[in-house]
Amino acid sequence: MTATTRQKILITGASTGLGEGMARRFAAQGRSLALAARRLDKLETLAAELRPSAAQVALARLDVTDLDAVPVAFRALADELGGLDRVVVNAGLGKGAPIGTGNAAANIETVQTNLVGALAQIEAALEIFREQNAGHLVLVSSISGVRGLPKAQAAYSASKAGLTALGQGLQAEFAGSPITVSVLAPGYIETDINRGVKTSLMVDTDKGVDAMVAAIEAEKNWAPVPAWPWTPIAAALKFLPASISRRMI
Repeated sequence: MTATTRQKILITGASTGLGEGMARRFAAQGRSLALAARRLDKLETLAAELRPSAAQVALARLDVTDLDAVPVAFRALADELGGLDRVVVNAGLGKGAPIGTGNAAANIETVQTNLVGALAQIEAALEIFREQNAGHLVLVSSISGVRGLPKAQAAYSASKAGLTALGQGLQAEFAGSPITVSVLAPGYIETDINRGVKTSLMVDTDKGVDAMVAAIEAEKNWAPVPAWPWTPIAAALKFLPASISRRMI
């Protein structure tokens, strides 16, 4: 199955940011979309805008930390679309505080959303894909998952590193099969999570979404996005000695 045949696409965290942007791009191409997020009112507003161009739009209110609700929502959306060709595990949280400073709840919530919630989505998606013997699973990780980050980013970084590891394990398991797994690692893209970050490496939401969609359509195993400058930065973070990489983070 080629990228152009991935017509039925489920995106979580679709009410804002990268999820919303990806939904708009795929809708403009006439794809069928299943959109899930915590804020149903925002999803309904978005769906009204997308329906004139999308082949179909199905919606579900979903908090991915409600682990029992995830497979129910995925199954309902798949039934409404008549199957799923691609699932984009995008829902995420950017809270955090230096560990041990009395703000454990923010760090725990981040890991529960970004890793445990993601695992629940992966379980639900792959159950459907195994039944179909086909599908494209896309995990939205982060450059922050390449190397452990300090202070308020530590729990977020760990959650994304775990998600990347899940993707790598699944790629090994499904190698050569009709089920494909992609891990995307966005750098600084202007979204609510990165609001207030001061860096010359930030790209606007449209450019970031374009890079995300291009990487998804190419069905790459691993894709820092945008590719420049994040591909060499990711390599540097991964392979440089700690004494050097610490200066970069």
